[in-house]
Amino acid sequence: MNIVPIIQILQIIVSLLLIVLILMQQRGSAMGSAFGQDTGASFGTKRGMQKTISSATIVLAVLFIALAVLNLII
Repeated sequence: MNIVPIIQILQIIVSLLLIVLILMQQRGSAMGSAFGQDTGASFGTKRGMQKTISSATIVLAVLFIALAVLNLII
């Protein structure tokens, strides 16, 4: 069984999810601004959904890099 196509498909899926999560992040404003609510520029700590999206972005970025390296090794 050849594992290379499976790794490539996983890498494509992870990359698409990573793009979506990066586009969902708003610099300098709360998540509400993505849905039309303007709260002004607040550079405080991340809370709630912003923290979840930020953590998921980091996890997917590490997974993407790991898949890329694995793809080079195999």
